[in-house]
Amino acid sequence: MNILGISAFYHDAAACLLVDGRIVAAAQEERFSRRKHDQRFPAHAMAWCLTEARLSASDIDHVVFYEKPFPKFERLIETWLAFAPRGFSSFATLLPGWIKDKLFQKQRLIEALQQCCGDHVDWSQRLLFSEHHLSHAASAFFPSPFGSAAVLTMDGVGEWATTSIMSGDNNCLTALREIRFPHSLGLLYSAFTTHAGFRVNSGEYKLMGLAPCGKPVHAARILEHLIDLKDDGSYRLNLDYFDYCTGLTMTNARFDTLFGGPPRQHDAALTQRDMDMAASIQAVTEEVVQRLAREALRVTGQRNLCLAGGVALNAVANGKLLRGNIGDRLWIQPAAGDAGGALGAALAAHHLLLNQPRLMPATGDSMQGAFLGPTFSDVDIEQQLRACNAVCSRHDDHELLDITAQALAQGRIVGWMQGRMEFGPRSLGARSILADPRSPTMQQMLNERIKFRESFRPFAPSVLQEEAAEWFSLAGDSPYMLLVAPVIGDSLPAVTHVDGSARVQTVHAETNPRFHALLSRFKALTGCPVLVNTSFNVRGEPPVCSPADAFRCFMGCGLDLLVIGNFVLDKTQQSVDSLPDHRHQHEPD
Repeated sequence: MNILGISAFYHDAAACLLVDGRIVAAAQEERFSRRKHDQRFPAHAMAWCLTEARLSASDIDHVVFYEKPFPKFERLIETWLAFAPRGFSSFATLLPGWIKDKLFQKQRLIEALQQCCGDHVDWSQRLLFSEHHLSHAASAFFPSPFGSAAVLTMDGVGEWATTSIMSGDNNCLTALREIRFPHSLGLLYSAFTTHAGFRVNSGEYKLMGLAPCGKPVHAARILEHLIDLKDDGSYRLNLDYFDYCTGLTMTNARFDTLFGGPPRQHDAALTQRDMDMAASIQAVTEEVVQRLAREALRVTGQRNLCLAGGVALNAVANGKLLRGNIGDRLWIQPAAGDAGGALGAALAAHHLLLNQPRLMPATGDSMQGAFLGPTFSDVDIEQQLRACNAVCSRHDDHELLDITAQALAQGRIVGWMQGRMEFGPRSLGARSILADPRSPTMQQMLNERIKFRESFRPFAPSVLQEEAAEWFSLAGDSPYMLLVAPVIGDSLPAVTHVDGSARVQTVHAETNPRFHALLSRFKALTGCPVLVNTSFNVRGEPPVCSPADAFRCFMGCGLDLLVIGNFVLDKTQQSVDSLPDHRHQHEPD
């Protein structure tokens, strides 16, 4: 049974392929199109999935879209009617797009499938639809290492649901609790994101990173005026302070008055007020998540907890949830946002619709370290590098690790591209920029010279899994870089945020042997089993996918060394003619 899952038309479009219940391939469209957060139909990702599995379009038994378009259209119309005539001009402007994108989305999907795969298949008979939060829940539970668990999903909004609690048992999911639009923890956090001058659906992690720079002085005000939070985690928002229901802006003048000023302009300097507001909404979010988690475990009678949805990418909240000992074990889907909905949609069809059993791994989870994307052979790598006029040298595994570890120990910054690309927003050692975490100047250098981004932004550490407890106060394993934990000591300044914490990735030899070997070699040279690990991209661009992408990024920023497969490229040996014309001209994100 071959099932293709798809997410698209909002943000972070993706495709995922299951073969007899096993995850064979998964990738976001942005990695192929080079358009960050690409929301278009994932034609490139879908084509790659089929190629990776050596399947043709006629071999696909089902294509599953991650949500139901008509209920979403119904929600848009009902919301406008509830607030009419407020926002009529916005409604009139958006309605034609809603009709095209939501009301007739099934036909739009069929046409896109025909265009990509041909019309020799009757796609109308193979196309299925999941529900948005069911897709999130399926992505959280079915790949998890748990036979049964409570499942908590939290995001902006799907069709109607914004938060859900489900119970997972074997190959079943049962819905138990739901909070519906317009009451949304994700939209509340996004409102503060836009007020801080960042973009919705891409700037929330910036707000999380900004929060430790401030104090939660407005938390009580948020709880008093904006959100009515109950002991069981249920909540209602005071819509007098928000305009997102009418399609105008996230917040309004009353919100501005409550917090003493208008939204920050995108290019304006950050103020203490911005930092304090970030700290305040972060504190409130953490409290809501903890109450919801307790309720999820209570109503399901479970001790294991699975998370998905965009709010589950808040690694600070996740870390505090883990340290709170609310349950026994916590597992978070690494592609927790809408991209992971493609995976969840396919899994929901396989287990819930077709009643197929789960394939439980002997150890760990079923995500294969999230290394589910394209990989390139040394032949492919050499061909692409030659086409770019790159100067490179080839080395055996031992030499490659020695050269890279020595360069890192000398303070050089390395672009590292190895094996299958990660699925989800985090770099996990396949498409990474690596550096020495012991350097007191590295954090500033990476932000200014490599990433071209805000100076306050922290960087994450990758650590050998077996050494993690000596360097971080981590209450469990963190293979997907989704948990923030306190740093032990003061010897890792490049990855230690202003509050003494770091978003940790624990690296396992089983899922990423080459990256594990590099960390081991770096430890042998320096005594430190930790490296700075940030995504292999610059501001405004998605992480690299191909060797050509990696070379262009390498030549367009301050990277010193590029290591792809068994090839090493030194910046000092490259021709000026190889520099891309667009270097340093990056769109804001």
